[in-house]
Amino acid sequence: MNKIFISGNHAFAESAIRAGCRCYFGYPITPQNELGEYMADHMRREGRVFIQSESETAAINMVIGAAATGSRVMTSSSSPGVSLKQEGISFLAGFELPAVIVNVMRGGPGLGNIAPAQGDYFQATRGGGHGDYRTPVFAPASVQEIADLTYHAFDVADRYRTPVMMLSDGMMGQMKEPVVFPERIAELPAKEWALGGRGDGPSRYLCSLILDAMEMERHNWKLVRKYNEIEKNEIRFEEYMTDDAEIIVIAYGTTARIAKGAIKRVRKDGVRAGMIRPITLWPFPKQVLNDLASRVKTFVVFEMSTGQMLEDVQIALEGKADIIFHGRPGGVVPTPVEFARIIYREYQKTAKS
Repeated sequence: MNKIFISGNHAFAESAIRAGCRCYFGYPITPQNELGEYMADHMRREGRVFIQSESETAAINMVIGAAATGSRVMTSSSSPGVSLKQEGISFLAGFELPAVIVNVMRGGPGLGNIAPAQGDYFQATRGGGHGDYRTPVFAPASVQEIADLTYHAFDVADRYRTPVMMLSDGMMGQMKEPVVFPERIAELPAKEWALGGRGDGPSRYLCSLILDAMEMERHNWKLVRKYNEIEKNEIRFEEYMTDDAEIIVIAYGTTARIAKGAIKRVRKDGVRAGMIRPITLWPFPKQVLNDLASRVKTFVVFEMSTGQMLEDVQIALEGKADIIFHGRPGGVVPTPVEFARIIYREYQKTAKS
């Protein structure tokens, strides 16, 4: 199998092309610009559609139009750009249209900076836009995983007719690693619900404007049933050195990579630490944490934020264990040594109690 040395941003793009993405719409913003540049070059070579829109708002509305025809479609941006797409993402959920949205996070709030951060967790996992809807969210922790999960995200989007979010950050987007890409999809099945041209089969329409309140309620409960299916079938996580662990770290994406280095350090000193890395941020892997709480009484949450995933950990553990939080917001990237000190300190407290 041939490995390609490639950046995270380019891996998003190449994997999308291999997954059969027919249309890409986006607007430049650092630190995800390389993704759009790659698509600008390669989509045209493939005879597919690339449009640099006049704004992020325009881009997400183009996504809606292309998705309605049954095409696989993607857009990408970074933090404040994704904020501008939120209304359109809500419309995608209401229309039940599949699409993949990539967020290469940067520091915030506001314009913030272009450094890697994880402050968009709430925005991604709570839907972000108006109304009762959820968005599946994948959080890769390597360039290989970017390639694999982007490919998979298109399948999930089609299977459940839902927008899917890929949540990365500036560090993941810029770093280069060797990758084995999935095989190209030669042909995709037709979507019976998709809108075609005039005279192309039976008349169909898509609508999220439902003025009758009872009908709107039925539509919302239909979406809930779909989200329940996603929770049942699509949860992903990694367990790292948890078999004998007496203290559990919870981290995702870039922070999980750093946490692994910290765990290796403290293990050399006899500290039995392990990690749960959520790969799906929504649905969140609540059950594995709840199960571990039967024997582990200290959990340490690491995030490059002021504490957003922390709330999902609290919900999952239901008060059964102590939860320690360590965050570095605004684009500050912690080190394995910094995390190791936190783990060692909390382990010592646990040992004395």
